[in-house]
Amino acid sequence: MSAAPTLTVIDHPSRDDVHELGERLYEYNVAASGIGDGRELAIFVRHDDGRVVAGLYGWTWGGCAFVDRLWVDEPLRRHGLGTRLMRAAEVEARARGAFQMLLHTHSFQAPAFYERLGFERVSAFDDYPRGHQDILMRKRLT
Repeated sequence: MSAAPTLTVIDHPSRDDVHELGERLYEYNVAASGIGDGRELAIFVRHDDGRVVAGLYGWTWGGCAFVDRLWVDEPLRRHGLGTRLMRAAEVEARARGAFQMLLHTHSFQAPAFYERLGFERVSAFDDYPRGHQDILMRKRLT
């Protein structure tokens, strides 16, 4: 590239472009850390018609498991499904050699839920979003 690259700001990037960024970042992280055991981790619950009604998405890498998303459809909440998803992720994380699980949650989401599952608050970012906190939580797997 001889000329300065063109920057394009968009609101709705393609899933392929976002995936590509993730792949390139992972390649860099492997090269820099020497740790290349990263694997995605996904668990889904589907309705009879095939649509997702609950699920968990994250990954394992370098002895750590990160839960990026956990969601349960409103009518299915408060029946233990979120707990079952988290426990299943923990079992899989241990099987992959993880010694800790990490996640972010907002103060208006589910910090108390995660604390009941043995997670501890590690740090919090105030006003993300405004008037709330983004909370980093960890559970040590023994």
